[in-house]
Amino acid sequence: MLMTKERRPAIRTLRGWAISVLQETGVIHECEEHGWMQDRSDPHARQRAFDAARQDPPAGISADDAVEKVRDVLDSIGDTCPECQVKA
Repeated sequence: MLMTKERRPAIRTLRGWAISVLQETGVIHECEEHGWMQDRSDPHARQRAFDAARQDPPAGISADDAVEKVRDVLDSIGDTCPECQVKA
């Protein structure tokens, strides 16, 4: 029986790819009410994301550049929803 590896959907930007990796590894989630990305502050999930980026970078991107992009995107995401803070 022929087995195929499940492929990730095509991502148009490197930032989009990094967000996808962060979601797949459980580093970030969306605010249920507003949809903002939030950092779960899980060190094990972060390590899984960096490992995934290093092992399977997008075509034409080095492993180090892929890890750096994941780190950049993660640094731009907070742990609270800006709209939920306005209500408080």
